[in-house]
Amino acid sequence: MGAREGGDAGGGGRRGLLVVDGANVVGSVPDGWWRDRLGAARRLREALRPVPEAGLPGLPGPLEVVLVVEGAARPLAREERDGGPVPGLRVTAAPGSGDDRIVELVAEESGRDPGRPCTVVTADRGLRERVTALGAAVLGPRTLRDLPPAPG
Repeated sequence: MGAREGGDAGGGGRRGLLVVDGANVVGSVPDGWWRDRLGAARRLREALRPVPEAGLPGLPGPLEVVLVVEGAARPLAREERDGGPVPGLRVTAAPGSGDDRIVELVAEESGRDPGRPCTVVTADRGLRERVTALGAAVLGPRTLRDLPPAPG
């Protein structure tokens, strides 16, 4: 399920799945995110806008991107539904632990489409172990730090 080096992230025409651990990625940069968790999650969502089409270094598009939010950032999933979707990008609110929801997403996808490449962005060691056991590849939050600004 991991992304192949230099290969088609879509796995034979299929879009690869990129699951982003929103809390972990936001928390990886000490920029005051703790004062406004929802605002920090919004900034991350905006930074992710070009990724479904453009992909990431070493993980070419097209991709389906799922941003998992938890805690005070949960309202972002509702905002996205109200404000209209971004093609290829969706925000999902974890009802409890974001890590548990990410593992569920990876497990659901591996059951539904075992050959589809899946990559999780997180630095959380425990989560890394859980998703790699399911066949997912893992990238660190630094992968998302230097994304070009979203157009518009």
